[in-house]
Amino acid sequence: MPTITELCRKLRQLETPAEKVLWYHLRNRKFGGYKLFRQFPVCAQITLGRNYYYIPDFYCSEAKLVIEADGPVHNYKKEYDKNRDDVLQALGLTILRFDNDMILKDTQTVLKAIKQNLILYPI
Repeated sequence: MPTITELCRKLRQLETPAEKVLWYHLRNRKFGGYKLFRQFPVCAQITLGRNYYYIPDFYCSEAKLVIEADGPVHNYKKEYDKNRDDVLQALGLTILRFDNDMILKDTQTVLKAIKQNLILYPI
C-alpha cells in the first residue's frame, strides 16, 4: 500500500488539463503571494492512532482554502463530494469547486473567484 506522500506524488503526475492551467497561475506564490499546494493531504480525522486524509486538488493553508477542479467523474460521486466538503468545512476550510470546462474556457473568472476568497485572509 502506498504512503499518503507517494499517492499525492502520483496524483500530481496525473494532472488534468484544467489542473495544469490552474496550477500555472497559482504556483510559486505568483497569485497574490499566497502559497498554494497541489494534491496536498489534509488530515480529516485521527482514530485509534490512524490518520484519515482527503487530498484536495489545490490547498492554501494560509487562507484555509480548498480548490477543486471537477471533471465528468464528479457527476457520479455527488454524495461523496458532499460528505467530503462537509468534513473539510468542519475543519474550518472553505471549498471552491469549479468545473473543468469553466477553468479551461473562462480562466479569468475562476481566478477572480479564488482571489476574492484569498483576500479574506491577508498574508
